[in-house]
Amino acid sequence: MKRVGFIGTGVMGSSIVEHLLQNDYEVTVFNRTKKKTDHLVQLGAEWKESPKEVARDSDVIFTMVGYPSDVEEVYYGERGVFQNDMKGKILIDLTTSTPSLAEKIYNTAAEKGGSALDAPVSGGDLGARNGTLTIMVGGDEQTFTEAEKIMSLFSKTLERHGPAGSGQHTKMANQIMVAGTMTGMTEMLVYAQKAGLDLEKVIRTLNGGAAANWSLANYRPRILKEEYSPGFFVKHFIKDLKIVLEEAEKMAIDLPGTKKAKALYDQLQDNGFENDGTQALIRLWWE
Repeated sequence: MKRVGFIGTGVMGSSIVEHLLQNDYEVTVFNRTKKKTDHLVQLGAEWKESPKEVARDSDVIFTMVGYPSDVEEVYYGERGVFQNDMKGKILIDLTTSTPSLAEKIYNTAAEKGGSALDAPVSGGDLGARNGTLTIMVGGDEQTFTEAEKIMSLFSKTLERHGPAGSGQHTKMANQIMVAGTMTGMTEMLVYAQKAGLDLEKVIRTLNGGAAANWSLANYRPRILKEEYSPGFFVKHFIKDLKIVLEEAEKMAIDLPGTKKAKALYDQLQDNGFENDGTQALIRLWWE
């Protein structure tokens, strides 16, 4: 399992590849924008011309792209992963995608003699850089056991939640919670500033009590410096919340808080900030 392929070297993917290289894995890479892999090639990765070529020359293939449509293309396209013999290969999709697509990939991999895990992550660019991501896995237990060692190289929390699609469902639960903390943090800052409080003092106090949360601890420095570069893109968070609400509708449950959070992020996107990080929600008030 020393030959690893990685498709999608964006904000998080590139850091994950660096962890793999540091642990002496032979890594082949593909990204639609080739220059985003240049520094990885300098570190020892090998560039391939397509997902098909990456999968052909790898035992374990990771994918981490933007949208379910991108996942579909990477696996089922003319130059996709499934254009190869999959016998003995393990496919691990780190993209936040739909449970139904995760099940489809799992079944196709099995038909072709391979195996697949849906393994969306949480933790953003900082988690990827520090190797402390949370990975939520769906798929069979044997495949999870085989892949556990390599995924532990860039994660702090790693857990299998059930059969194919379960990782994606768990990520949806995660995004529901994140939506609530992001809107809560943003409104807290708007309120505290309007009340004339020292924001650093307020944040320090809240982080010591029941209001403490990951978003407040990690996004506070960026927001106070008006730094909105993406650890996680607004446009990708909107995609995630859309999947959440579609899955909720299938299960006949109503999530009014998540609907409101999506509406706020839709407004942020309409204002031209879709390529900012999710902490940019504050711009609806502060600008």
